[in-house]
Amino acid sequence: MDDQGVNHPPPGSPATRLERLRLIRSVVAAEAAALSRVAGAIGPAAVDAAERIAACSGSVIVTGVGKAGLVGQKLVATLASTGNRAHFLHPCEAVHGDLGRVGPDDWVWAISNSGRSDELLRIAPHLRNHSAGLIVMTASERSPLAKLADIVVTLGQHSEADPLGLAPTTTTTVMLAIGDAIAVLASRLVDFQSSDFARFHPGGSLGHQLAPVDQLMRPLAACRTAPASGTVRETMIATGRTGRRTGAVMLLNQQGQVVGLFTDSDLAKLLENRRDHLLDGPIADVMTTSFEKVESGTLLIDAIEILRDRHISELPVVDSAARPLGLLDITDVIAVAAVPSEPAWQAAAQPATAARSPLVTSPSHPAAPVRRRSA
Repeated sequence: MDDQGVNHPPPGSPATRLERLRLIRSVVAAEAAALSRVAGAIGPAAVDAAERIAACSGSVIVTGVGKAGLVGQKLVATLASTGNRAHFLHPCEAVHGDLGRVGPDDWVWAISNSGRSDELLRIAPHLRNHSAGLIVMTASERSPLAKLADIVVTLGQHSEADPLGLAPTTTTTVMLAIGDAIAVLASRLVDFQSSDFARFHPGGSLGHQLAPVDQLMRPLAACRTAPASGTVRETMIATGRTGRRTGAVMLLNQQGQVVGLFTDSDLAKLLENRRDHLLDGPIADVMTTSFEKVESGTLLIDAIEILRDRHISELPVVDSAARPLGLLDITDVIAVAAVPSEPAWQAAAQPATAARSPLVTSPSHPAAPVRRRSA
């Protein structure tokens, strides 16, 4: 700050906004270039690591210090949310009793760019002795830490992206990318599916989309249904209701199965085309008999795809015998983007002063493990 109280950038720092933008872009470009090089250089040891993780009957214990430790904590979160149990172990806490967290069925994943971290080198022999094996992710397979490992995933040598070449930037980006790649392969090897992902992500917009369609559909009591044997006029009168309603009537045969749909748009088209004489004719003659429907238990994200791809606004939800259970309306799907606390149809049906029950977003599946492990 000068005598007039004006702050000036220190010597050598970017003085203009354009120079500062160029620096930001150069850092991103440097890290992207490093990832491009790494993508073509990753060896089979990464596959070995993913296979051990997928076959692990215990937990994956990730450890590291400093920025590598922070990367490790993120990888723990990725592993845990994609079908492989994982925990983070701080090296300093390990030597003060937390080695007891490591069991003979666990695999340890140690992360260190230099492979010379004193904290890791001190506990590595103990980790290996307590566990099923030690995976090391480091820059060089000739590092001291790598020599203690069962599997060495090499990162390669990379210059940091900051102007001083000191702050972990490029190296941590490479660690994270390779770690994510190993975690993704491990999740594929245990046959991790979107339904499993839903069990671990019950909250937020993602949780809503991965929930069963049953949780957001309008239940049958809130839907309009009628026999397919009536006339258009009879059906419209019988299914008329005040307030918010579904935009389609589900038409049923004698067995109670959905055999057709008749929408408000269909009625409007009859009137616009001056075909109102059909109002007293069989609704079976004008209903849509080729329509999309989904069975109970279908994921909401799959139902949304059908609505989008088919350009439709209503989607019946049926049981295995094609009997109606409810209906998903496009307006309910739009509400999902705002992460409502309850289905849109329910919120509209309740008085403003009524107590509202939170939407249960976790699927009604038993919490059985998805893991398929080899001995």
